[in-house]
Amino acid sequence: MARTKPSTPGTLARRDAVAALLRHRTKLLVVTGLGSPTYDVHAAGDRDDNYYLWGAMGGAALVGLGLAQAQPDKQILVITGDGEQLMAFGSLATISVAKPRNLTIAVIDNHHFGETGMQLSHTGQGVDLAKVAATCGFASTGTLRTSKEVERLGRTIEKPFKGPRLFVIKVAAENPPRSLPSRDAVFIKSRFRAHLGLKAG
Repeated sequence: MARTKPSTPGTLARRDAVAALLRHRTKLLVVTGLGSPTYDVHAAGDRDDNYYLWGAMGGAALVGLGLAQAQPDKQILVITGDGEQLMAFGSLATISVAKPRNLTIAVIDNHHFGETGMQLSHTGQGVDLAKVAATCGFASTGTLRTSKEVERLGRTIEKPFKGPRLFVIKVAAENPPRSLPSRDAVFIKSRFRAHLGLKAG
């Protein structure tokens, strides 16, 4: 039986990569996955248009899909990790079938499960999430390894595109100090809805 080959780990600092991705953000709505992606986005600047997920492992991509469908005139960025996206493997097929034209997923891939002790994840064993998304039918996919590539994506992320996109950003296996947003889920939900001009609910 053929085995996948271990993939090359990244060298980018995850906080620098996420900050570069968000540097040119204007009206982008951002959904963050459980754990490190939430800390990374919060470290880049807490905003009312950040929707942080707590205790929702595997939910980020599909929350992003629902938001993209509910807000078709806005661009949605999901920032998640390799561990969470592996848990939500089937979401890639669902998103591809739904064909949102305003959803981008950025997978911060350090080849490890950072929240549970830095065990090696499947991406470190060669599973390529960008190729999986491409096979599912995403309009655009890619793997980014340099700050210039991340910066380029950040500059274009709010431009129109033809369908869902997924980009894997390879980062070093590190656990920077946590930057914690509010854990009050009602507060996070309410301020996000207020940002969208919706009533509290």
